[in-house]
Amino acid sequence: MQNIEFKTGVIRPIECFREGWELIKPYYWIMFAITIVGMLIAGVVPFAILMGAMYCGIYFVLFRLSEGKPPDFGDLFKGFNYFLPALIATLIFIIPIVVFTLVSWFSMMGVMFSMMDKGGRPDPSMIFTLYGVMIGEGLVFGIIISCIHAFIIFTYPLIVEHGLTGIEAFKLSARAAWSNLSGVIGLILCQFGLYLIGMLACVVGAYFTLPLMFAAVFVAYRKVFPSFNAPNLAPPPPTAYEGLS
Repeated sequence: MQNIEFKTGVIRPIECFREGWELIKPYYWIMFAITIVGMLIAGVVPFAILMGAMYCGIYFVLFRLSEGKPPDFGDLFKGFNYFLPALIATLIFIIPIVVFTLVSWFSMMGVMFSMMDKGGRPDPSMIFTLYGVMIGEGLVFGIIISCIHAFIIFTYPLIVEHGLTGIEAFKLSARAAWSNLSGVIGLILCQFGLYLIGMLACVVGAYFTLPLMFAAVFVAYRKVFPSFNAPNLAPPPPTAYEGLS
């Protein structure tokens, strides 16, 4: 893996959102279209198989935009140049969620069966136990998602800029996120707050916040991983896939 250094203590969440908005503001509507189409394509195929490629495509556009080049809708599909490493990174994110969901489902079924009497009727006195399990598992699930999201937050930009494998990018992203933990947590909380405001705006407002969320993460990434040289936006070299087959 390349010797890629990162900075610490440089993420100011509000500043990242402000700079992210300034970055996309002149091209907001095309960025909105790129982001929405990317998210729709990511959701078409089950198990988020295309999610990583679409995320890479969105960040590819943001890299070009940061160089002063206007966004091109077709650049979204440049994300398929990074399909394999992006898929590996996505699986690192998805697999723990699937495992926890299955464990949660089985535990919920266990509680529900334990509520039944010999006649197969539910015991009303156990209803609070069921609610307690649901709330507890919901909290644990939220914590797990937040932790994985925090560690994977820079993975896709690293794949695009440096052509890293999914595992290499995740490891480096996790180290950088851990070294900037307070800033990353603040960034995620701001994302959640912005998304909540969008949901309150007739739900559809949440979709209009997506370009800004990507832009804010991109700004945070660039603060942590400064561009000392021209970004490498070419497809990953063949050596990036060694050891994955």
